[in-house]
Amino acid sequence: MREIMTELTKRALLTGLTAASLLTTAPVWAQGRNTIQQFVTPPKFSAQDQARIDRAVAYLQSLGTGGGRFEQTDYKGRTTAGNWWLQRPGKIRFEYDAPYSLLVVSDGKTVNTWDPRLKAFNQYPLNATPLSLFLSKQIRLDQGVIVTEVTPTTDGFRLKARDRRRDVEGSILMTFIERGNALQLGEWTVTDQQGKGTRVKLVTFDRNAAVRPDLFVLRKPKGAN
Repeated sequence: MREIMTELTKRALLTGLTAASLLTTAPVWAQGRNTIQQFVTPPKFSAQDQARIDRAVAYLQSLGTGGGRFEQTDYKGRTTAGNWWLQRPGKIRFEYDAPYSLLVVSDGKTVNTWDPRLKAFNQYPLNATPLSLFLSKQIRLDQGVIVTEVTPTTDGFRLKARDRRRDVEGSILMTFIERGNALQLGEWTVTDQQGKGTRVKLVTFDRNAAVRPDLFVLRKPKGAN
């Protein structure tokens, strides 16, 4: 059971953590002295696709507070669900339903995670996780993270993005839904270096949801590993 829970925890953290190297904002210089990393050249998009990218960036930039329900499906088809809250820039909370009861909380600088069943508490710099793509004060999809594909759908479009550094594998696929003149982020899928993807669907998204400051505070619980 412990092995199963550890695996579930790792996959659950794909909400924003497992592909930590994917969207990191590390310096462009490699670790070796005088070594410059190679970069992927962004595609040249049509005017229509570039407009979709610009619209997605403007939408993400406009997000303030909100919340709702989410559903997560890992690469083995296992599904978990829970509640989520947002306060941009920097703050988000994912609260998984029982029996897992996992918590993933960003306080604006650090993403803290807590698995009560394993008594495991971990911390990650926000800017070293895919969550930084949504939570950054200034959202850019043309620098450290670049869009590689734009795909129209029946009710919106999808953007596929990756780290611009050639040696960093993995990607994130964001699905945007058009509701009249309004745009909404419907879901995203993070695919890691092994090609294993985890999909997070925002089942509901209330941009007027009440958000308490304490939702974005997660300290190391007593007795945590």
